[in-house]
Amino acid sequence: MSDATATPYQLLGGEAGVLHLVDRFYNFMDADPRVKPLRDIHPPDLEDSRRKLYMFLSGWLGGPNLFVEAFGHPRLRARHLPFAVDEAMRDAWMLCMHEALNGLEASPEVTRRLYDALWDLADFMRNR
Repeated sequence: MSDATATPYQLLGGEAGVLHLVDRFYNFMDADPRVKPLRDIHPPDLEDSRRKLYMFLSGWLGGPNLFVEAFGHPRLRARHLPFAVDEAMRDAWMLCMHEALNGLEASPEVTRRLYDALWDLADFMRNR
Protein backbone atom coordinates (compact mmCIF):
# COMPACT_ATOMS: atom_id res chain seq x y z
CA MET A 1 0.00 0.00 0.00
CA SER A 2 1.40 3.42 -0.90
CA ASP A 3 1.11 6.55 1.22
CA ALA A 4 -1.16 7.96 -1.48
CA THR A 5 -3.80 5.28 -0.86
CA ALA A 6 -3.28 4.73 2.88
CA THR A 7 -5.62 6.28 5.41
CA PRO A 8 -4.19 8.40 8.22
CA TYR A 9 -5.17 5.53 10.54
CA GLN A 10 -2.92 3.20 8.53
CA LEU A 11 -0.12 5.76 8.25
CA LEU A 12 -0.05 6.06 12.05
CA GLY A 13 0.25 2.30 12.43
CA GLY A 14 -3.37 1.33 12.92
CA GLU A 15 -4.74 0.56 16.37
CA ALA A 16 -1.33 0.56 18.07
CA GLY A 17 -0.35 3.91 16.54
CA VAL A 18 -3.61 5.64 17.45
CA LEU A 19 -3.50 4.22 20.99
CA HIS A 20 0.06 5.56 21.28
CA LEU A 21 -1.12 9.00 20.10
CA VAL A 22 -3.94 9.01 22.67
CA ASP A 23 -1.63 7.88 25.47
CA ARG A 24 0.90 10.59 24.64
CA PHE A 25 -1.90 13.18 24.47
CA TYR A 26 -3.32 12.37 27.90
CA ASN A 27 0.07 11.76 29.53
CA PHE A 28 1.13 15.25 28.47
CA MET A 29 -2.19 16.74 29.61
CA ASP A 30 -1.83 15.04 32.98
CA ALA A 31 1.73 16.29 33.52
CA ASP A 32 2.09 19.79 32.06
CA PRO A 33 0.89 22.67 34.27
CA ARG A 34 0.40 24.89 31.20
CA VAL A 35 -2.72 22.89 30.31
CA LYS A 36 -4.15 22.62 33.84
CA PRO A 37 -7.47 24.30 32.90
CA LEU A 38 -7.94 21.65 30.21
CA ARG A 39 -7.01 18.86 32.62
CA ASP A 40 -9.42 20.25 35.21
CA ILE A 41 -12.48 19.74 32.98
CA HIS A 42 -11.67 16.03 32.72
CA PRO A 43 -12.47 13.43 35.36
CA PRO A 44 -9.69 12.46 37.80
CA ASP A 45 -9.42 9.03 36.15
CA LEU A 46 -8.70 9.50 32.45
CA GLU A 47 -9.33 5.91 31.34
CA ASP A 48 -12.80 6.60 29.93
CA SER A 49 -11.56 9.77 28.23
CA ARG A 50 -8.67 7.84 26.69
CA ARG A 51 -10.99 5.10 25.47
CA LYS A 52 -13.47 7.53 23.91
CA LEU A 53 -10.79 9.64 22.21
CA TYR A 54 -9.24 6.49 20.78
CA MET A 55 -12.64 5.30 19.54
CA PHE A 56 -13.38 8.69 17.96
CA LEU A 57 -9.95 9.09 16.35
CA SER A 58 -10.05 5.55 15.00
CA GLY A 59 -13.02 6.39 12.78
CA TRP A 60 -12.04 10.01 12.14
CA LEU A 61 -8.67 8.85 10.82
CA GLY A 62 -10.20 6.28 8.48
CA GLY A 63 -10.04 3.18 10.65
CA PRO A 64 -12.84 1.26 12.35
CA ASN A 65 -15.72 3.58 13.23
CA LEU A 66 -15.75 2.47 16.86
CA PHE A 67 -17.27 5.57 18.43
CA VAL A 68 -20.25 5.66 16.07
CA GLU A 69 -20.83 1.94 16.55
CA ALA A 70 -20.88 2.33 20.34
CA PHE A 71 -22.47 5.74 20.85
CA GLY A 72 -23.92 6.97 17.56
CA HIS A 73 -22.95 10.20 15.83
CA PRO A 74 -20.21 12.01 17.79
CA ARG A 75 -22.07 15.38 17.92
CA LEU A 76 -18.79 16.88 19.08
CA ARG A 77 -19.95 20.47 19.54
CA ALA A 78 -23.08 19.40 21.41
CA ARG A 79 -21.08 17.07 23.68
CA HIS A 80 -18.69 19.89 24.55
CA LEU A 81 -21.26 22.68 25.11
CA PRO A 82 -21.18 22.24 28.90
CA PHE A 83 -17.51 23.31 28.81
CA ALA A 84 -16.18 26.77 28.04
CA VAL A 85 -14.13 26.06 24.94
CA ASP A 86 -12.47 29.35 24.12
CA GLU A 87 -9.26 30.11 22.24
CA ALA A 88 -7.14 29.34 25.32
CA MET A 89 -8.80 25.95 25.78
CA ARG A 90 -8.42 25.19 22.07
CA ASP A 91 -4.76 26.14 22.24
CA ALA A 92 -4.18 23.96 25.32
CA TRP A 93 -5.80 20.99 23.56
CA MET A 94 -3.65 21.61 20.50
CA LEU A 95 -0.50 21.88 22.62
CA CYS A 96 -1.26 18.41 23.98
CA MET A 97 -1.92 17.12 20.48
CA HIS A 98 1.24 18.75 19.12
CA GLU A 99 3.32 17.02 21.78
CA ALA A 100 1.52 13.73 21.11
CA LEU A 101 2.04 13.94 17.34
CA ASN A 102 5.72 14.81 17.70
CA GLY A 103 6.42 11.49 19.37
CA LEU A 104 4.93 9.33 16.65
CA GLU A 105 6.76 7.36 14.02
CA ALA A 106 5.12 9.16 11.11
CA SER A 107 6.60 11.26 8.35
CA PRO A 108 6.74 15.03 8.87
CA GLU A 109 4.24 15.42 6.01
CA VAL A 110 1.72 13.09 7.67
CA THR A 111 2.24 14.79 11.03
CA ARG A 112 1.71 18.24 9.48
CA ARG A 113 -1.48 17.16 7.67
CA LEU A 114 -2.87 15.64 10.85
CA TYR A 115 -1.97 18.70 12.90
CA ASP A 116 -3.71 20.98 10.40
CA ALA A 117 -6.84 18.81 10.33
CA LEU A 118 -6.90 18.58 14.14
CA TRP A 119 -6.48 22.36 14.36
CA ASP A 120 -9.58 22.80 12.21
CA LEU A 121 -11.46 20.35 14.43
CA ALA A 122 -10.32 22.05 17.65
CA ASP A 123 -11.17 25.50 16.31
CA PHE A 124 -14.64 24.28 15.31
CA MET A 125 -15.22 23.23 18.92
CA ARG A 126 -14.94 26.78 20.27
CA ASN A 127 -18.17 27.94 21.88
CA ARG A 128 -16.99 31.10 23.63
